Amino acid sequence: MFGGMNYVYEVYKERSFSKAAEKLYISQPALSAMIKKIETKIGMPLFDRSMTPVQLTECGKKYIKTAEKIMDLEDEFAYYVGNLSELKTGHLSVGGTYLFSAFIIPPIIKKFGDTYPHVKISLFEGDTPLLEEKIFAGELDILIDNYILDEKIYEKKIFMEEHLILAVPAAFESNKKVRKYQMTAEDIRNDLHLDPIFPGVPLQNFKDVPFVVLRSHNDTRERVEAICRRAGMQPKYSLKLNQLLTTYHLTEYGMGASFVSDTVVKSLPADAGVVFYKIDDPETVRKVYLYYRKNKYLTRSMSEFIKFAIPEIELQ
Repeated sequence: MFGGMNYVYEVYKERSFSKAAEKLYISQPALSAMIKKIETKIGMPLFDRSMTPVQLTECGKKYIKTAEKIMDLEDEFAYYVGNLSELKTGHLSVGGTYLFSAFIIPPIIKKFGDTYPHVKISLFEGDTPLLEEKIFAGELDILIDNYILDEKIYEKKIFMEEHLILAVPAAFESNKKVRKYQMTAEDIRNDLHLDPIFPGVPLQNFKDVPFVVLRSHNDTRERVEAICRRAGMQPKYSLKLNQLLTTYHLTEYGMGASFVSDTVVKSLPADAGVVFYKIDDPETVRKVYLYYRKNKYLTRSMSEFIKFAIPEIELQ
């Protein structure tokens, strides 16, 4: 009914079928046939052809008012799309676990926000099950996590790599036997633990040390248990907690050794009361991924954020 409204509108402006046909670069018979087809669909005439110049009928006047509203909406939408494509408007929701939301994602958001200040960004933090629920429901556009999500549902890009290391209160007696393996927070920041020549500590030296660990059914906890099994050492768990940051803070307070990621050590201020040890085990290495749903349209704001997060990436 409004598919050919531009033809009707041109006749209304020109008050003439012949002049409108010239402006539209079509023949007058073709224009007349198009208008007649629209009038047949409506069931009423739009123009009173008995008058010169041609005049609108009452139905025609209502049609033109409606057509003008449609054209205004089209212009408004075109303006919005133009701004969206230039990132002058829009919204982006990003999620991550507490560690990534606190230390890793904010610098990316800052860079993105400085470049595209009109795009509203929301950051959601939570544990992995909640984050997966949010991204599955479409409440999150992008998720950064070290957990492996279903690749049939989510597109996965490698964001970074992190390594588990052993953090021990410096005051513990067990440190005296393994001084040659010790590292400081500055050593971790300089990636000494990634040097293949630097030795990993024999974990048996800490078999009598209290450990602060994460609760079961957690990627870090599962890796720790596998590492200890292969080392032939059963750690003495003194406290079981929910957050990796909390386990490390308790190590800083001298309450037990903990297995932490180098991301934690690099993100927090150095503490001379803690010493670190490299662990030679394949389970210490894990990848952190950037996820988004495969069936979700990759907006320009999502695409640009991913480029800020992973500068070397090439998106399809």
